[in-house]
Amino acid sequence: MIRPQLPLNALRAFEAAARHLNFTRAALELCVSQAALSHQIRTLEDRLQVTLFHRLPRGVALTDEGAALHPVLTDAFDRIAIALDRFTGGRFREVLTVGVVGTFATGWLLPRLGDFEAAHPDIELRLQTHNNRIDLAGEGLDLAIRFGEGDWQGQDCTPIVDAPSAPVCAPALARRLRQPRDLAGVPLLRSYRNDEWARWLQAAGITGVEARGPVFDSSLALASAAAAGAGVALLPLRMFEQDLADGRLLQPFAQTLALGRYWLTRLRSRQEREPLRRFRLWLQAQGAAGP
Repeated sequence: MIRPQLPLNALRAFEAAARHLNFTRAALELCVSQAALSHQIRTLEDRLQVTLFHRLPRGVALTDEGAALHPVLTDAFDRIAIALDRFTGGRFREVLTVGVVGTFATGWLLPRLGDFEAAHPDIELRLQTHNNRIDLAGEGLDLAIRFGEGDWQGQDCTPIVDAPSAPVCAPALARRLRQPRDLAGVPLLRSYRNDEWARWLQAAGITGVEARGPVFDSSLALASAAAAGAGVALLPLRMFEQDLADGRLLQPFAQTLALGRYWLTRLRSRQEREPLRRFRLWLQAQGAAGP
């Protein structure tokens, strides 16, 4: 596209004044005099042949034309700033936006991020947490890490970490649980995947026990409720290793059950760019390394 010569100084002056709705504050931000800023805005108005501000006795207000132009310029300047920020230390940093289920983010990924940054300083990770329900295309994500069976339609799914689950609870409650059947007398905290307790109880050979506790939309909330003594939660142990090591949570029974694993997912319709490939290989190596 052939662009006319853009009056960048005048556009910056207008954007700052429109954001502050105050010429004095805008001039201070741009380190120019108020007279110079006013001149730049007048020049822009003359060029566009429209009035961008209503000059009022006590300040200014945007006209309809000014209100239409302001968000366009704000977005453009923000995008320029983001692009320039990617040139850090004399090199261009690739941006990788990843949606991460919150349990995996706090329990596994965050303690390892320093290792990734050291190995790949030219990749800037931007993490967005979710509760395992996510729309890669709709949310503008390059990748997503989620828990399940790896059967998401239209996506390439790479297994990262196996995470067998087991009942965990606060120490005071654990002392009351001598055998799995004792779970009949305590609240069993549930996730939105409502078959998990039934599957674990079946694997433990227990019948006649039904989960009736409150339902939570994330394992992090389940773990917090369990640690507070609200009941017993069925959680992926590898995501709560620190809580178990610190004694905040205890595992009263050895029986575990594989309810799924953590996967890295990518839309098949999008090519795997080099930063995506390197992040995938790093995750696979970290997952293979074990706890």
